Amino acid sequence: MRKYWIVSTIVFFSLFSCNSDKKVLQPEDVIKPIYEYGYDITQFNVIKDSVRADETFSSILDKYGVSIQTIYKIDSMAVLDSIDLTTLKKDKFYTILTKQDTAETFQAFIYELNPVEYWRIDLRNSIPIVERVRKNITTKRMHASGIISGSLFQTLEDINVDPYVAIKMAEVYKYSIDFYKIQEGDKFKIIFDQQFIDDTIPYQAEKIYASYFEHKRKPFYAFGYVTDTTKNNFQYYDEEGRELKKMFLKSPIAFGRISSKYSMSRYVSIYGRLKPHLGTDFAAPIGTPITTTADGVVEESAYKGGNGNYVKVKHNNTYSTQYLHMSKRAVAKGQRVSQGQVIGYIGMTGSTTGPHVCYRFWKNGKQVDALKQKETKSDPLPAKEKSAYLAFIKPVKAELDSLGFKNMEKKKMLNDK
Repeated sequence: MRKYWIVSTIVFFSLFSCNSDKKVLQPEDVIKPIYEYGYDITQFNVIKDSVRADETFSSILDKYGVSIQTIYKIDSMAVLDSIDLTTLKKDKFYTILTKQDTAETFQAFIYELNPVEYWRIDLRNSIPIVERVRKNITTKRMHASGIISGSLFQTLEDINVDPYVAIKMAEVYKYSIDFYKIQEGDKFKIIFDQQFIDDTIPYQAEKIYASYFEHKRKPFYAFGYVTDTTKNNFQYYDEEGRELKKMFLKSPIAFGRISSKYSMSRYVSIYGRLKPHLGTDFAAPIGTPITTTADGVVEESAYKGGNGNYVKVKHNNTYSTQYLHMSKRAVAKGQRVSQGQVIGYIGMTGSTTGPHVCYRFWKNGKQVDALKQKETKSDPLPAKEKSAYLAFIKPVKAELDSLGFKNMEKKKMLNDK
């Protein structure tokens, strides 16, 4: 539906009372300024709308009586500022400001590029102002905690935390927790940076400094720490100073679900019979990025029969991994890849009934169950660095431990009523 409305801020004051005395204006009679895009919008008629499929910058301004000569002048100034006014996109929001006069004279056009940037075209003076403006972004250190109910995304949303934090948490724990197996009752506490637009509107979460995640009653601490300040080597370590990074990631995709596990006798509907399934299927929407679970060299990148588009990566003389049914491959044979690098995208190529990646794991030339492979603990920090690290995390850990679980407290309050 097309959004269109006008907000008029003309206020009429009666200057006469029943005894013909002048009215004394009270504080509540005075209109307080409301600022958007650098304008006090109480001084304008405000028209908010969105771009139609057949609309252009010129056609929009033409509707509001802006002359073709002025539009040409704006276009020429926009080119000088590397602003391409021909790129207005359907359904993008824009705002028109007009004078509060009978002619509703055009004053300004604002086009939202994204949540933090906009174009501003101002015609209040003889020379138009054409500029790209970035809103003020501030960063604040935030706390969040909760008990998972339904999903991590939903739990974060319920406690008014950017659900994008879930992706950040999955990144922190990608070596130690299988986020496909998170269950109701698991708990978390995090200390993180949150960006705000104009100091009030939440924008997006940034770096997680410290985190506590309790999965199946087992606690997992993670503390961000820089071991080499010259290289800004920021990594996550546990409460004992062990790096969380492991040789293999838990999954080749950030979020999704396991739709089928490794089995020597699984009924395969596409073949209509029992057949070994020597991989783990991770289901996710088409186009979801697939990442290599460890460093290595691309051994194969091809399209072949039931495998569809697939990539195979050799990690060392012991381990290799393979990723099947991609919609698109993003690496070539012989290319060196790093752990977590995108190598392709979820698809339905080859023999498959739904979008997923079949993740296959080789050990000493034999396909094995990736989910049953034992992980080796990473080495702790050297003694000299460990003492500095433990001193660094002591107050941070105390800060984490002091946090309660918000939705647990809310539930308790409801039960007490």
